[in-house]
Amino acid sequence: MNTFAEFGLLATLQETLLEKRILRPLEIQVRALPALLSGRSIVGIAETGSGKTLAYALPAMHHMKSLETAGNAITLSSRPRAVVVVPTRELGEQVTKAFKPFTHTTRLRVRSVLGGTTTEVAKRGLAGPFEILVATPGRLVQMLERRLVELEDVRMLILDEADQMLDHGFMPDVTKIIQACPQKPQLALFSATISPAVEKLIADLFSGAEVIRTAGSHRVVPTLTTMQQVVIGGQRFPLLERLLKKKVDGGTILFTNTREQCDKLAADLAAANIPFVIYRGEMDKVQRRQNLKLFREGAVDLLISTDLASRGLDVDHVGRVINYHLPQQIENYLHRVGRTARAGRPGLVVNFVTERDAPLVSQLESIRALPTPQTAPPRHSPTKIQPLRNLGMSRSRRFVALRRQA
Repeated sequence: MNTFAEFGLLATLQETLLEKRILRPLEIQVRALPALLSGRSIVGIAETGSGKTLAYALPAMHHMKSLETAGNAITLSSRPRAVVVVPTRELGEQVTKAFKPFTHTTRLRVRSVLGGTTTEVAKRGLAGPFEILVATPGRLVQMLERRLVELEDVRMLILDEADQMLDHGFMPDVTKIIQACPQKPQLALFSATISPAVEKLIADLFSGAEVIRTAGSHRVVPTLTTMQQVVIGGQRFPLLERLLKKKVDGGTILFTNTREQCDKLAADLAAANIPFVIYRGEMDKVQRRQNLKLFREGAVDLLISTDLASRGLDVDHVGRVINYHLPQQIENYLHRVGRTARAGRPGLVVNFVTERDAPLVSQLESIRALPTPQTAPPRHSPTKIQPLRNLGMSRSRRFVALRRQA
């Protein structure tokens, strides 16, 4: 399908799509919208930045408004009919914001109850009648236990970024939330990767759902250019300084693996008088939100983080991702690079590679972007890395080969 009008969405939703100049559906939207609009449950596996939020937000609003139009409007307080469960407060705020433009034409009410807010704020947010609730698992379970919200009328339950949610140990809470919906609602699970925890959830609770995998799932998107930079003698920071002098369109996210690495890098950047903000776990939540706001608004164009920023966050202007320290798991790599080249836009990822990264680098060929006729030529020239697993060399000799290629 080439336009959203072909899905039979309500006119009020189509009006907002046109106003926002969202004209052509992306692959996950093309495949998920017909199933969700027809009332079927789905498991959607799609690469980061592929448009998953709109893939479930449009059907949710279509169904909720259709009930109202048919004379079945919500009148009772604190009883939503659509619930979106997300792993983090930041993603919850982002999803709520994605719904907001459509509420002006549909007059649907979207509320949120997220971790990090006080009970009083959460209570106010749940007061009165509303159709759609965005929530983090732990906070929603708290509200259920205190009888501040009821899920007895939920018609549609969505789990977004399920892999991250379950990695954080939310499986018991997710189970409680599903069990609190007695009508057995339409279910939708979205994830960028399939971890063992997600596989178990699919087997236990989503066994009857239609599984949708986009062609690019478990791959990088076609508009992403990858460059490898070999680190010699442990000299990462001089390499970074030279790289940061090469400006790109948009901001740069700089990834480290640990909190200690993040803080050391922050100290080095401060000593070099390079402006930056930090976004990592175990820091003041108010400060972390403020730092993200500064980066989102473009006031600061360099954000350093751990994998906390690798999943779910959608910042429009990220033009470059730098893996200052490469992760060990390919799934974490995919989430990191998914912060750029989102929704068809171009982006660049630069990997700082050492000998110990050879196992990960050897997998990069297997996740290269699928060829597509619509893909524009990259703005940067990618460095092609020969698959190291086929070189038949010792680990040290493989790294020498990688250095020569770089």
